[in-house]
This record gives sequence, C-alpha cells and structure tokens, in this order.
Amino acid sequence: MGDPVTPQLEFFPPAASTLAGDVDALLFYFLAVCGFFGALVFIVTALFSVRYRASADRYDPNHAQPLWLEIGWALPPLVVVASLFLWGAKIYVEAYTPPPGGIEIFVTGKQWMWKIQHPNGKKEINHLHVPVGRKVKLTMTSEDVIHSFYIPAFRIKRDVLPGKYTSMWFEPSAVGEFHLFCAEFCGTDHSRMIGRVSVVSQSEYESWLEGGAPALTLQERGATLFEKRACATCHNADSGARGPDLRGVFGTKRKLSNGDGVIADADYIRESIIEPRQKIVAGYAPVMPTFKGQLSEEQIAALVAYIESIGPKKAPAPQGDSR
Repeated sequence: MGDPVTPQLEFFPPAASTLAGDVDALLFYFLAVCGFFGALVFIVTALFSVRYRASADRYDPNHAQPLWLEIGWALPPLVVVASLFLWGAKIYVEAYTPPPGGIEIFVTGKQWMWKIQHPNGKKEINHLHVPVGRKVKLTMTSEDVIHSFYIPAFRIKRDVLPGKYTSMWFEPSAVGEFHLFCAEFCGTDHSRMIGRVSVVSQSEYESWLEGGAPALTLQERGATLFEKRACATCHNADSGARGPDLRGVFGTKRKLSNGDGVIADADYIRESIIEPRQKIVAGYAPVMPTFKGQLSEEQIAALVAYIESIGPKKAPAPQGDSR
C-alpha cells in the first residue's frame, strides 16, 4: 500500500476516484467564469466612472439602448449559466446513481462514529477498506441525528439521515489512505467523528476480508432474525396468512388498502417494520405490531437485506431452436 496521503499540506486533496477529475474540472470552470466576469465588471465600472462622468443636467432619461446591445450583454451570461447547470446536473446524476454490479457496503452513522459492514459480514468502525478499480456502493442510515459521509479525495459527500436510507457510489482510482469526515454538525463531539479509507489492491482486499473470525453476512443475520422474531408465522404463502408473503416482494409495486400504490424498496420495508400501520397492503388487517425501539438500525438493515434476497427462483430460460 502506498504512503499515507496528507491532504492538509496541499491546496487541494488528491484526486483519488474516477469522479474526482470531473468535479475538479467543473470547479475550475466555475472559478474561471466568476473571476472573468468579476474582473470585467470591476474594470468596466472603473473605466466608465472616469470616461463618462458628467453633471446631472446632461442625463437623458429618454435615451434607450439599442436592441443588439441588450442582447449582447444578456445572452453570454445566459449561455454560461446554462452550461454550468447542465454540466453540474450531469455530474450530480452520475454521482448519485449507483451502477449495478458494485460491492455493496452498509454504513450506519452514530454519535460519534461510522459503523461499517462488508458483504461477507466483516465489520469495522471509522475505517473503510475498499479495493482499487472496483465500484463500491454505500447504503447508509443514521441511528440518531443527521450526519454526512464525506471523503474529500473522492469528491463525494452524502447526508446520512435517521429513518431513511441514502446511497452513493465511487470507484477508487489510487491506492493509499484517505480522510473520512462527518460534514454535518451532529453534536458536541462532531469534530471527533473522523476516520480513514484504505484503498488496497484486489488481492489485499480479499485477504483482509478473509482475516479474522468468520462472520454472518447481512442476509444471513436477517434470516436468523426473521426466524427468531417468528416473522414467518404471519408472512407466509398460506391463503389465510395474516401478512403478505415476502418472497419476491422487493422492488415490486404494492397496492395499499387506501387505493394508493407504493414500490417495496428498502425505505418502504424499513417503515413497515417500524411503523407497520402507516401503509397497509390491500387485503390485510392492520395487526402487525411495531418493532420501533426493539431493533437497531443494523438489525433492520439485515432484515431488509434478507427480504431483498428471498425473491422467487427464476425459471430456467427456454432452450432456443438449434436449427
């Protein structure tokens, strides 16, 4: 692994992700535009103040500016502002639309630490290990207040909210160690909520994952909790079941008792565990008890991951005609 990076000694943090170059280019373009127009306004104002100074009796209130001049000083700023918006919107959509196939890591913010769990169940606190050149998706939530997960070298930052899942992704492009901060004031010890990101080679990452005692994955922990809490007593495929069958429900549209529809995503499943009577599936009575205060955010995340994993088995694809 490379030497630890010390961004505090540099004007800018190192650019260590595939997104960083685009963000930096947009920033420098924005600074150039502001600098150019700021200098232009200052210089023209100073020149005109000297060149066209005159007494009040020479002022003609009926004098109109020609149309070409009005368009000339309005159109260029419009084009520049539109380019800033379009460029920024493109980067924003790319930054907050996780691509498929990445490593999925779960992050929980808590005063004042980051709790991180990897796909194989391995956990760490205030330290995130990721492989270089691999896409990584973070699914994040908070146990208490609003936090903000910020890695300056990757040029990414996303609020971490209580009662909701947010996500972001990145692809590290350089091996090394980089700062991890909470960028949202979250209480008296906010300044202590710091950590580091270790970007290592794929082989080093796999060795690190395999080290230590074996751990249950999120899905396995969810399955254990699902059984321990006797969730299958109500959520099964029986015709008289008191709750809907959860196999294959993740990502589908559910019809509610009030006639509305909702997508069964991670936020919906979380809400159904904490506030089960907020959105009742059509055809079922509001009999499910709340688990608010009985489950931690990590346990809820495990249940969500398990429910996502129990989709129905896909039928084998039909064999095409060999002729």
